Amino acid sequence: MRNLITEKVEMIRFSAAAIFVIALIGSVAFAQDTVPKVEVFGGYSFMHIGTGGLSDSTLNVELHQNPGTLTTGRNFNGWNAEAQYNIDRWIGIVADFGGQYGTPFTARTKGVSGLPTMSEYSFLAGPVVSYRAKAKITPYVHALFGWDRASLSKSTITGTMSPVTSFASTYTSFAIVFGGGVDYKVSRHFALRLGQLDYFRTTLDLNSFYGAAFGPGRFQGLPTHENNLRFATGIVFQF
Repeated sequence: MRNLITEKVEMIRFSAAAIFVIALIGSVAFAQDTVPKVEVFGGYSFMHIGTGGLSDSTLNVELHQNPGTLTTGRNFNGWNAEAQYNIDRWIGIVADFGGQYGTPFTARTKGVSGLPTMSEYSFLAGPVVSYRAKAKITPYVHALFGWDRASLSKSTITGTMSPVTSFASTYTSFAIVFGGGVDYKVSRHFALRLGQLDYFRTTLDLNSFYGAAFGPGRFQGLPTHENNLRFATGIVFQF
């Protein structure tokens, strides 16, 4: 658990440092213009996690539990941060960092404890196209590419038909994101991100990921990708 907390702190520090550097470079290059050169976003994110084809019945069979004991977890909470450099009025380049936290399994029966926790950190970048009219509303779309790192904690599930131990497991996969959102300009240097919705696809191989956690021979034949949906909202600073 301490290692997971340390890992989360290091990831957040790295993301904050990267965003600070991009903002600093942009502020130095800033000229008097109606279009901000640099935009920095930070806020809350919610991700609906795909299960990679893992059904509840398969989950209980693989972990040697009674049918209906465990079910797959789908909803993760976390944070999202972006640093965007605008080349002109329409086109920009954005670096996207995110962290999501939750439990991949939940219990349907009482008395079950020790469920493993899961974290996912993403590092993405790509082009963004914004429509900047005279109104305060700025819609945009982006395409992001990068990596997603998933980690499962070491834990022992008890209160089930038989205890199940999971070992710490980590898997880094390629990620591709398509989506967009809407910003509402409050003042010259401040805007609200009313909402951003992304299709978030990773090549996370659950066969390897869960196989390393629960032992070889389990979780075979699952697809080697996940289809997720991510929603984010928060504050945008413009320079």
